[in-house]
Amino acid sequence: MHTIMPIYGTRPEAIKMAPIVKALQESPLFDCVVTVTGQHREMLDQVNEIFEITPDHDLNIIQPRQTLNGVLTRTVDGLDKIFAENAPDAVVVQGDTTTSTAGAIAAFYRGIPVIHAEAGLRSFDLFSPFPEEANRKLTSQIASLHLAPTSTSRDNLLREAINPADIVVSGNTVIDALLHTVEKQLPFSDPQLEEIAQSGNRVLLVTTHRRENQGEAMRGVGRALARIAAAEPDLTIVLPVHRNPAVREAVLPAIENLPNVVVTEPLAYGEFTRMLSVAHLVLTDSGGVQEEAPSLGKPVLVMRENTERPEAVTAGTVKLIGTDEERIVEEVDSLLNNQAIYDAMANAVNPYGDGKAGARTVAAIAQMFGVGERIPDFDSQV
Repeated sequence: MHTIMPIYGTRPEAIKMAPIVKALQESPLFDCVVTVTGQHREMLDQVNEIFEITPDHDLNIIQPRQTLNGVLTRTVDGLDKIFAENAPDAVVVQGDTTTSTAGAIAAFYRGIPVIHAEAGLRSFDLFSPFPEEANRKLTSQIASLHLAPTSTSRDNLLREAINPADIVVSGNTVIDALLHTVEKQLPFSDPQLEEIAQSGNRVLLVTTHRRENQGEAMRGVGRALARIAAAEPDLTIVLPVHRNPAVREAVLPAIENLPNVVVTEPLAYGEFTRMLSVAHLVLTDSGGVQEEAPSLGKPVLVMRENTERPEAVTAGTVKLIGTDEERIVEEVDSLLNNQAIYDAMANAVNPYGDGKAGARTVAAIAQMFGVGERIPDFDSQV
């Protein structure tokens, strides 16, 4: 039996890795040894709890105001010791976090094959998003198996001369995780959120944390939210605020004490997916939310100048609007007050997955080791 080691450390990774972990655990072909770095801590643990995943190894590297270099070096050092003791046959890393790239590098230096989930995303700007664009490109250079979520991602890899035989279009596992979790309709721990969910009022769900937006751009986001709240008194704005002090210091001053703005601590994944299902529309700079919200028919306005997820922009479920204060106010107003524009985005086809990405991943790994066959690639047009 081959030992496969999924490695992840942040909440987004945990969400997207969970369907792979569960599929590996259910397979008679593989021994799944789960390793987490703890790049995030509480939020990571919450996701593992929802999916009933107990890590076999936990590096617990998180430190206050940690730097990217600190995360990288602590992860590589910790994983190297685990590799020496366990000698996995392959590792699985997900996406474009520092944990993902550090895991890939540490495995490569030990001669361990790297399987890259959510491979091939590209913004074509090395510094936006930062450091994610560099991270994912670095990982692609050393991966043995590339699990591209869409045909666009596959084509990006092909343009970089990745062997076509080493690429699988799996769909994105975030859709597997989302559909599983929304079905549970987990309760809110905050009674105020439960009241909002039951009220039937329109909700604008906001998330912002992107490193390149911190500072004046994020202060502009706060001002824009204040203006939207004043113009739309019957709208409830829900902002689960990131724990990063730089985010809080920028966004919160403009919106504190506004009656229709609800600021919460980061929501557990199950609660966030339920709030996503309740929301009327979403304003975000997150990558994962761009994939999740369209699956639930929610229009997404993305506060970025570019995206490594162009499929939803092309499909019409997502619109890039940047971080200009005036533009944010105008675009939100348009969706709130023009039903035709809203319906066009809400009813567009989601290009990201069909809930079977975990199964495709395990089948691709089985073929990689000569113990099984791949299943047909995901096709968003089918």
